[in-house]
This record gives sequence, C-alpha cells and structure tokens, in this order.
Amino acid sequence: MDRRTPTLGKDPTGFVPGPIYRFLAADHVRLDHLLRQAVARASEIDPVPFAEFRKGLLKHIGMEEKILLPAARRPRGGEALPVAAKLRLDHGALAALLVPTPTARIIAAIRCILEKHNGLEEGPDGVYAACDLLLGDEAEAILARLRSAPEVPVNPHVDKPLVFDAARRALDRAGYDFDIAPEIAAR
Repeated sequence: MDRRTPTLGKDPTGFVPGPIYRFLAADHVRLDHLLRQAVARASEIDPVPFAEFRKGLLKHIGMEEKILLPAARRPRGGEALPVAAKLRLDHGALAALLVPTPTARIIAAIRCILEKHNGLEEGPDGVYAACDLLLGDEAEAILARLRSAPEVPVNPHVDKPLVFDAARRALDRAGYDFDIAPEIAAR
C-alpha cells in the first residue's frame, strides 16, 4: 500500500474528483496511515492501529460492495461496471487476510493487493471517478449513504489451518500467489 497519495484537488490533466472520489480516496489515505502505524516498529505489529485498520478496511469494503457498486449498476441498466468482478475478488482476498492474526507475510500480501486494487479505484479512469460521472446528481445522495454506513462487527482473529487454506483459495481466485503462512502449513 506504499503508493502515491491521491490528488484530491485538480490535477494537470484537468481532472477534478467528485464527492464520491474525494470521500473514498481520503479513506484510502486514512487506512494507509493506520497500516503504516501498525508496522512502524520493524520487530512487531502494533495491535491497536492494526485493529483500527482491520475494522476500517472491512467497513470500506462494505461501503463499496453494499452501496457504491449496486448504485453504479442502476444507470447502466443493471449491468455491473466492467471492473466490478475484479474488485469483488480483491475484497474477498483482503477480507480473508484479515481473519488470522497478522504476520509480516500477511501484511505484505495486504499491501500488495491494496496497491493494485486502489489503483483500479482512483485516478481519472478509476471506479470512483466513473461512479461520480454515472451517478451525476445522485452522487451526493450516495455520498450521504456512504458517510452513514454502519461499522462492521469484527470477530477475534482465528489461526486455524482451515482459515489459512480459505485465505489461500481467496487469493488464488483473485489472481494472487502469496505464501502467507508457511509456518502453519508445516504443522
């Protein structure tokens, strides 16, 4: 997730982000900050900012899956955005990686996925800009729904082999190949 901070103002191409873009890209920045805080000490993962990151990322995914992507289907006659299937696969992989206790390998996988995933969402050709354009006057109403999205209940981490197997399958479906927990496989 070490990436360029999104431009929230006007860029050299004349692109001006709309309200959905500004809100969700700012949330990316907030989540990136929390993850950096969680791994600020090389020898350990700080559980407090990681817990906030985990809770925030799950809420962010929920906002996109339950509010944004369905809203974008309406002006397209019920047809999903072309990139929606990839976003959903990434969301599933990220959610699966948030189940076990975080390790350096899991954090590295999360960062790699988010770097690619956020690139699909941000920028003048990204999902957020497309949604602002598609939704037009309705964008402000969708923004209000995004802002009022409920917190997502978060369960304690689970470190059973079946959790790692499920995470590996989710990563495979999304097109990622990470060795997230070789120490578990050896058990």
